[in-house]
Formats: sequence, C-alpha cells, structure tokens
Amino acid sequence: MSESPDIRSDPHLGTVVHVVGTRQSRPNLPSTGCPFCPGGIEAPEPYDVRWFPNRWPAMPGDRCEVVLYTPLHDATFASLGVPGARRVIDLWADRTAALGARPDVAFVLAFENRGAEIGATISHPHGQIYAYDHVPDRQRRLLEAPWAPDLHPGERLVAQHGDWQATVPYASTYPIALELAPTTRVPDLPSLDDEGRDQLAALLVDVFDRLDRLFDRPLPYMMWIDQRPTDGGEWPNTWLHFEIVSPWRSAGVPRFIAAAEVAGGEFFNPVSPEALAHDLRRSGRSG
Repeated sequence: MSESPDIRSDPHLGTVVHVVGTRQSRPNLPSTGCPFCPGGIEAPEPYDVRWFPNRWPAMPGDRCEVVLYTPLHDATFASLGVPGARRVIDLWADRTAALGARPDVAFVLAFENRGAEIGATISHPHGQIYAYDHVPDRQRRLLEAPWAPDLHPGERLVAQHGDWQATVPYASTYPIALELAPTTRVPDLPSLDDEGRDQLAALLVDVFDRLDRLFDRPLPYMMWIDQRPTDGGEWPNTWLHFEIVSPWRSAGVPRFIAAAEVAGGEFFNPVSPEALAHDLRRSGRSG
C-alpha cells in the first residue's frame, strides 16, 4: 500500500480527515515485554529521556515521533519530580526546534494519551509528536482569536508556580479540563528560558499529582501543547500553553459525548468549572 498521505476534507463543513488505513496493522499490545523499557525494542540502551520515529506513523516522512519520559515503567508524570519533568520539557523543546526547522513542517504538536480509557495501549509513561505540514484548524482558530490566558481567573485558579499558572477553562467541553500558561507571553517551548522551564516543570508535577489524587486513582487524560507555528509566518500573538482534559466526570465514570452534542456542536458539561477548581485545590499535597 502506498505511503502517500490521503488527506480529505468534508465538502460541506471543511472538516479535515487523515485516512490512515496502514495503522490498522499496528499491534494493540506488545507481544512480549515492554518495548519502551531499557532493553526493549524501542529502547535498547539505557536512557533518561528518549525519542524515536513512530513505527506506525499517521503521517509520512518521519513526521510522527514517540517520546519516552522515563525508563521506569510504573512511573507517572508526577513521580518524575521537577528534574525529571524538566528533562521532558527540554526534549519537547529540542524536537520542536528540530522538526520545525524542516521545510515540510508547519506546526509541531506534542501530546500524550494516558490510560486505556483514552486508547493508550502501552502504560509506560510516554507521549507523541506530530509534525503537520499545515496549521491544524483548531490551532489556527486559537491563534486567530487570539488565545491568551485569563490573568484574573478567580475561583477557577488551581495552582501557580512562578510565572506559570493552571486554571480551569471558563467553558470546557470536558468535565475535567485545565489550561497551563505563563502569565507573561512566550510563543513556544524553544523560546522558554531556564527559569520558565523549571517553573513549568514544577507546575506540571503539581497538576498531575492533583489530578491523580482527585479520585484517588490514576486519571486517564489527554494533554497537548499549543505553540507558535513553524510555517514562516509572524504569528505575533502566539501564547504557549498546555491543555489537559479527561472524560471522567467522577471516579471511573466517563462522560460520553451524546448525539445532540455531536449533531449540534454544542456541549453540556455536568461539572462546574469552579467546583472542579475547588476540588483540585483541595487535592494538592498542601491543600
């Protein structure tokens, strides 16, 4: 089967769909052992953090990568501590710069799917990077808005470390959602200085610890990073930020997107943003 991309657009709504039939052949679970542990097929040598090209890419041209956060199979992002989280941030920044320098890459999206409920097939702590040859629609809309953090979130503030803060969005489609951003504009990860990276590491460790304490069990989540495109445009208003969302509305109980929401594009969230922020503040180690 050809590896050429099959990118289609809905003729009425303009929704972009990547048809990736070749990914049907990827294994759902490793056949033997963990491929991400040291000595595994994807990590034959010892490492602290590591990246490699995805064997089953959703895009051609080595534009899909896997990022390993730690050699410890049972670790969580929170258990990495600030030094471990900083190593991951540095790797994200390095790969953003390297991929973004390619002429065929217009946007670098680092993301993580955690938990079987989200579809993650390997529990070893890891994320992925997709390097798009265009700016995805949602990111373009955020850039054109332009998106900026709420500097006065009031009851929706969860935590703050230095210049970085975590807040619950005013109107989220997910029952659990957080936005992490610096209060002073930074366009992308490569532009974030040492102090900012340390503050971000501290906030990520804090937030993921709170999320796992929220229901006293590991929380399934999706996390992604919104940052400046690499298409050569100016994008002067880009504001680096992280989004973290989970489908759980209570312990082990997912909130399913229903027919009216899919049909109408309007959503019904059973969890109050202010109540979620309150619960997350209480779930902190010092809360």
